[in-house]
Amino acid sequence: MREILVIGGGWAGCSAALAAAKQGARVRLLEKTDLLLGAGNAGGIMRNNGRFTAAEENIALGAGELFWITDRYAVHRDVDFPGHAHASFYDAGQVEAAVRRLLKERGIEVCFCRRAVDIRWEMSPRKKKKITAVKAISSGAAFHRNESADCGSTGMESEWLEADAFVEATGSSGPMGNCMRYGRGCAMCVQRCPAFGPRVSLTARAGAADLAGRRESGRPGALSGSCKLEKKSLSPALQEMLSRDGFAVVPLPPELVQRGKLKEKVCQQYALDSFAENLILIDTGEAKLMTPFFPLEQLRTVEGFEEVRFLDPCAGGRGNSVRYMSVGLREDTMLAEGFENLFLGGEKSGFFVGHTEAITTGSLAGYNAARFTMQPAVSQHEVPASAENPGMLILPRTLAAGELLAYAQEVLLEEDGLYRRLTFAGGEFFQRMKDKGLYRMAPKEIRKVVEAAGLLGVYEKQKA
Repeated sequence: MREILVIGGGWAGCSAALAAAKQGARVRLLEKTDLLLGAGNAGGIMRNNGRFTAAEENIALGAGELFWITDRYAVHRDVDFPGHAHASFYDAGQVEAAVRRLLKERGIEVCFCRRAVDIRWEMSPRKKKKITAVKAISSGAAFHRNESADCGSTGMESEWLEADAFVEATGSSGPMGNCMRYGRGCAMCVQRCPAFGPRVSLTARAGAADLAGRRESGRPGALSGSCKLEKKSLSPALQEMLSRDGFAVVPLPPELVQRGKLKEKVCQQYALDSFAENLILIDTGEAKLMTPFFPLEQLRTVEGFEEVRFLDPCAGGRGNSVRYMSVGLREDTMLAEGFENLFLGGEKSGFFVGHTEAITTGSLAGYNAARFTMQPAVSQHEVPASAENPGMLILPRTLAAGELLAYAQEVLLEEDGLYRRLTFAGGEFFQRMKDKGLYRMAPKEIRKVVEAAGLLGVYEKQKA
């Protein structure tokens, strides 16, 4: 049986694993921690602005399961908050277990606490690097002498895992050294690098040059854009407002307004004046504070926050994780540039922001990884015009998803290090969606557009 190895169990890795499994491949997923979804455990915003269109496109393409889960566990739906319309907020405490069950039901082997640290490759006849195996070690093995402290791995300290194709969805944040050097120190975020070990770039291990974004200040990377607060540590009035409306906007006194934070955060769709002048909270089971960090002693001077506590990152009063430190170069098929059988998804595949963007890129990467193993002689440039063609798929620009992936490649060539962060939810790309007529709110209309492209249910259709 054809084998696909997915490295990284965030939204992108999970969607890649599902897409590959639907094509009949045997799929193994490596996750360095004991939880799936990564930043998705601290996130929770779906379907806001153009993400509604992208979600419905993915559903029509045949990648609906993860969206159905986030819809099922939405604590609030159709919420309008500053700069954003018709948003859904999922319960970040429930979704991970549901995704874990789904992967198990689909026969995907998830290896928790297994960290990919190296690769073997050879040069193919087409002068591209062909990955033959990935080295996996027990997470924390470099730190703990007592292997009984390991958390559910195979028990082997290291092993080489072979596969026919690989998907790297390791993200672009961490490891600790980057947060220390380019951030404000380890903020003790949900990735828990000190416990489970640092992220390792497999493209870099093969000698490829990864990209690192830069802030306007010149510092590499960008700070994660939000913090999670313990909801019950807020005042009863704020708790009630969150439970009733799904969000709360609390004006800041002028002396606490810091507009400079807007330029440092990864989520440029929230780089609006209202997010500097107010504390904006969103209910995701806990309270999501839409700012990269906020000094605790200052935060507790604001009415309603007198006893507040940070949940993620634990040091959210000081800083946040640094992202966009390791973005790979890719083709429109999600194939890594210069490689024959390594595909990229999520933040590893571009300067993309958000869960929907991760699922979009991951689904295409997983699908094409499986398609590659079926037709190894097909070049990534021999792109099909329809789902019936045996080659790998490029999403057409008649879809918002296809436009995002193609446009990201175009602007990448124009950049001087200040790489643009793109999302369906706001900023320049959401405006581009509206200008091109790609922002659609009627699921039936979106389904017709996907059908017109010959791609209805393409991810569900297993090919021989």
